[in-house]
Amino acid sequence: MTLQRSLLPQELEEPDDLRIAATYQPGGTEAAVGGDWYDVITLGGGRTALVIGDVMGRGVRAAAVMGQLRTAVRAYARLDLPPHEVLQLLDGLATEIDANQIATCVYAIFDPNEGRLVYASAGHLPILVRDETGTVQRADEPTGPRSAPVAGSTPRARSPQPRLHGGPLHGRPGGAQGRGPGRGNRLPGARSGRRHRHPQVVCDRLVRSLGVTADHDDDVAVLVLQHPARSGPSGDLFRNAALELLGGVEAAPRARAFASGVLTSWRFPTELHDLGVLAASELVANSLQHGTPPMRLRLRRTDRRLIVEVTDGDDHLPRRRRAEPADESGRGIAIVATIATNWGSRRTPGGGKAVWCEFVLPKTAPA
Repeated sequence: MTLQRSLLPQELEEPDDLRIAATYQPGGTEAAVGGDWYDVITLGGGRTALVIGDVMGRGVRAAAVMGQLRTAVRAYARLDLPPHEVLQLLDGLATEIDANQIATCVYAIFDPNEGRLVYASAGHLPILVRDETGTVQRADEPTGPRSAPVAGSTPRARSPQPRLHGGPLHGRPGGAQGRGPGRGNRLPGARSGRRHRHPQVVCDRLVRSLGVTADHDDDVAVLVLQHPARSGPSGDLFRNAALELLGGVEAAPRARAFASGVLTSWRFPTELHDLGVLAASELVANSLQHGTPPMRLRLRRTDRRLIVEVTDGDDHLPRRRRAEPADESGRGIAIVATIATNWGSRRTPGGGKAVWCEFVLPKTAPA
């Protein structure tokens, strides 16, 4: 049991836009340890990966394989790939670890810019969705088969809506999402009670509704995420602004003026305002030089950070390189990497890319 506990997250990462809780309930004393696991991984640029899985069997072997798969998922997540590609990589690794070991997994990415959760499932139980009435339902999309060991990942996607639920799911703020329990097909479909309960309360209610007790014959893992509605002063700390980059070279000064105006309206201190404008200018210039339309500049603030992101239609990802003294270009990404807290890039659906950077807000920054 000590091994099992040590392989699970000691603390869940806390995304800016989500409230998250998890519960792990071991099996009875005669069942030995199991292979259930969960994880929360911040990807940068405001996006969050969520994982839950189960290695079949009990004992130290199941727990050890679980630990290897969880570590691998964290490494693959840094590549910022679509969910089904992460599970495909995990499938190959799991086969190398033990071709006879069966495992299931769900890997999901939450994007606050689009307000949706995109996931792929390899044989795991259906995602549960609590709608605006408080009713808990299963997401009705089929999952891929579970085989040796994590296979059949099936991506699902829908267009964004203002509500969080399962699929690639979209959801209105205030919605909650759960994944659970290890094995077994009976999932609660009853009302979960008051709409805005804390996710830990939802975890506990789900476990109780499943009839899980201390002598239950299998371990159970539940992961719940909630996209809280924000209004008033709290809502002022979460804002978005976007500009379509149209035209030729005139798009660059237009983008700088737009970024300056937005950051001024958000009342950022002068230093952060100037850094944000510089980052937007360099990312836009890089996109204009190396990308293709359509292009968009997006600014996003949360209560903790400022995010600057530029998307375009070319899927070639930039890399930081050292520019020689005589070079007239090649310094943009290096400048962004130097001034920003973090930066990265990823391919987007449809063959494009997104390049982003983020700045941690000073605690004294006004709303």
